[in-house]
Amino acid sequence: MTENQRIASESYSAQNIQVLEGLEAVRKRPAMYIGDISEKGLHHLVYEVVDNSIDEALAGYCDKIDVTIHEDNSISVQDNGRGIPVDIMAKEKKSALEVVLTVLHAGGKFDKGTYKVSGGLHGVGVSCVNALSTHLRAEIHRQGAVYVQEYSCGKALTAVERAGESKSNGTIITFKPDDTIFTVTEYKYDTLASRLRELAFLNAGVRLTLTDKRQQKEDGTYKTDTFFSVKGLEEFVRYIDASKEALINDVIHIITEKQGVPVEVAMTYNTSYNENVYSYVNNIHTIEGGTHLTGFRRALSRTLKKYADDMKMLEKVKIEISGDDFREGLTAVVSIKVAEPQFEGQTKTKLGNNEVIGAVDQAVGEALGHYLEEHPKEAKIIVEKVILAATARAAARKAREMVQRKSPLTGGGLPGKLADCSSKDASSCELFLVEGDSAGGTAKQGRDRAFQAILPLRGKILNVEKAMPHKVLESDEIKNIYTALGVTIGTEDDTKELNIEKLRYQKVVIMTDADVDGSHIATLILTFFFRHMKALLEKGYVYIATPPLYLCRKGKVEEYCWDDRQRRTFIDKYGDGDENAIHTQRYKGLGEMNASQLWDTTMNPDHRTLRQVTIDSAAEADHIFSMLMGEDVAPRREFIEENATYANIDA
Repeated sequence: MTENQRIASESYSAQNIQVLEGLEAVRKRPAMYIGDISEKGLHHLVYEVVDNSIDEALAGYCDKIDVTIHEDNSISVQDNGRGIPVDIMAKEKKSALEVVLTVLHAGGKFDKGTYKVSGGLHGVGVSCVNALSTHLRAEIHRQGAVYVQEYSCGKALTAVERAGESKSNGTIITFKPDDTIFTVTEYKYDTLASRLRELAFLNAGVRLTLTDKRQQKEDGTYKTDTFFSVKGLEEFVRYIDASKEALINDVIHIITEKQGVPVEVAMTYNTSYNENVYSYVNNIHTIEGGTHLTGFRRALSRTLKKYADDMKMLEKVKIEISGDDFREGLTAVVSIKVAEPQFEGQTKTKLGNNEVIGAVDQAVGEALGHYLEEHPKEAKIIVEKVILAATARAAARKAREMVQRKSPLTGGGLPGKLADCSSKDASSCELFLVEGDSAGGTAKQGRDRAFQAILPLRGKILNVEKAMPHKVLESDEIKNIYTALGVTIGTEDDTKELNIEKLRYQKVVIMTDADVDGSHIATLILTFFFRHMKALLEKGYVYIATPPLYLCRKGKVEEYCWDDRQRRTFIDKYGDGDENAIHTQRYKGLGEMNASQLWDTTMNPDHRTLRQVTIDSAAEADHIFSMLMGEDVAPRREFIEENATYANIDA
């Protein structure tokens, strides 16, 4: 023990123990309660407030929820539920409203007579939102009156005050996230819209509206969208599959209750080679699945297998059918309600309630069995798809053997074009997937060889959205990505699962030209990762490099500019607004930069900007990838026109 350690040990006493009162713990360790303090955590605040309104809807008291982004990036959530109670609680000697907003784990969802089921993953609710906001205003319309209370950083600024009369009921929560806590304070409209759309599908009959007062139109109105579903999950599945070619026209929609568990499932088949099953518990997306997903898969395989056997459709099939084969081309949404969900897994989004397996199994088995009996034409098409999947799996196994790395630790079998790094610590190693041999050569010269590896890719890689699995694995460029990363596909039981235990890099950076072709190549690579290496996206290992668009000079002053706004700022600052006074070099490709420039702007960790690729909503991502990379041109053109950010489109 060092002298400093001895002194510290002797001075450690009761005075060193901190008791964090009220919501101080939330402000001191916010990531423990909302996940993180960046973009994800910022948006989670909105979800926590909306979840309270959804709970009112689940209880049958609310059918309208309005979310507004204000000009200063504050948020309002308004519903037409019963309104949070404002009467005094005898034990706490405070109004119920103040207790709900200032005490962790306080609220109606802990009283099973108030809410049979409730959403909200962490169960910390609106009190955390209050703690992490510089200002929060609660306006309650209840029993003919309006009540208002205001807070700052989790502490009440005023008592609950009666502010007038009201003919309606409901709650309006307005809050401004604390910019001393959050590293990002600007809300993304599309991120919020995606979650509200999802909630509308999961809660048929509830109307959710999103309005952005930062975006005012010429007619004085604001950007707004309304999300409303009549048929719920049936419409959700059709939305996900909108850009896919349907195998059957029907969506098999199941709404029932088994063993006391409300179960809703919608499913259909398309001509793709991917399985897309999304599971929810109390409106929470269980990205790691769980017992409800186990029950669904078990019922699907058993019921389809029994039907195929009964119809003698498998007699001439020489290949054994596996569980994966029944799910190829399947799109399904499984949603259940559980009074006391038990979550487990790395991200606490895996359901662990064992009683759910039998309930979902029974519900799906019965309904799917009836459908197959009543729709023999569709049943035959589905079984033929299963047989085709099994045949393709056998071909894929052979192709897979060609990409499995025999000696991942010694570097044997690595692609010839790969310029590897010297470090073997995956947590510090980066792999750059670079567009073209020319840019790849420049990147190899400019990189830090200690931790940065370069893999040049020749042109546009295969569009995996439209390719059979074994064709994907026969692509040279894709084989190179697999072998460079050190990952394997499948196990002894011949599944399609990705094994990343021997992943060699925990940063995979897509580096393409800053033009339309470059964006297309990046999208092709991202489609490949989403369809075949989703685990890397879920773990946050995939990034997109952002090379500059311009190099602007005025005399000896020069600056790189990543967009037209930065370029305009340079012109205004050094050219007095005169564009002709500034020399501008437009980089059409990575190859136009020399090695030192590429390092300085795009690869140097001290100066570069990497955009991490995350999946906020897997269902929404599936819809977009299918639309962008599928056969239907019209929705793709519309999407590009709405989302294009290029000032100069290269022909």
